[in-house]
Amino acid sequence: METSTLEALAVGLLAFFAAGYFVLGGADIGTGMLTPYLGRGDAERRLVLTSFAPFFLGNEVWLVATAGLLIGCFPELEGELLSGQFAVVVPLLAGWVVRDAGLWLRGRVDARRWRAGCDGAVVCGSWAVALAWGWLLAALFSGSVHSPAGGPVAVLTALAVAALFAAHGLGFAALRLTGEPYVRARVLVGRTGRPWQSFALTGVLMAALPLLAGVALPLAHAAADGAALAFLVPALLVVTPLLVAVQACVWRAFRHRVTRPSYV
Repeated sequence: METSTLEALAVGLLAFFAAGYFVLGGADIGTGMLTPYLGRGDAERRLVLTSFAPFFLGNEVWLVATAGLLIGCFPELEGELLSGQFAVVVPLLAGWVVRDAGLWLRGRVDARRWRAGCDGAVVCGSWAVALAWGWLLAALFSGSVHSPAGGPVAVLTALAVAALFAAHGLGFAALRLTGEPYVRARVLVGRTGRPWQSFALTGVLMAALPLLAGVALPLAHAAADGAALAFLVPALLVVTPLLVAVQACVWRAFRHRVTRPSYV
């Protein structure tokens, strides 16, 4: 394949993985952000966490794939992003680690304070991730990769993106929960609306975030050389359908509503 074709495919794959992460990962991040609202007691919070616990690791694979593709196919841009947005990447990764630790460790100790602390880690970590993504996107929307965004526009963008994460999480929770948490999750669709409509709408908006950011980035001029693309792009084209198939199997296996807590 010609280099221009490989570059176009690399850009398309990057957009696909990034959009996939925001739609899928954004659902469990948003639900984690609203855990105190959806679950008012220990049992209800455990039910809320159970609603997305089977998905969060698989959803994070899309972020890992996005980062790997950025490093392999756009190494120059990746270096500029990491160095220029270091102040944003650190809280994003810290929130990611804290959130995952809360999910992994919550069920390891049978003590109310321990579970409350882990719940706090999930909530705070989820908010940190959502706000950090908003802060990063504020810079990328303007095409700036060398320094974090600042000023009122950056603050408003971060808050708006976090609000979209939360709305997306509510839509997901309305599809998964039962009982009182389900009633609270339906706040966006009301009594007559269908939960999937809210989730579909916020999903489209979530997918649009990285796509809009990518339009402002010099992706076409930052691609790796032809030899690297000739090796990486065909390999990714083979792996991508497998990733999608596994993700589809996971969502199908856990498609039913949650009626009782799991290991968390």
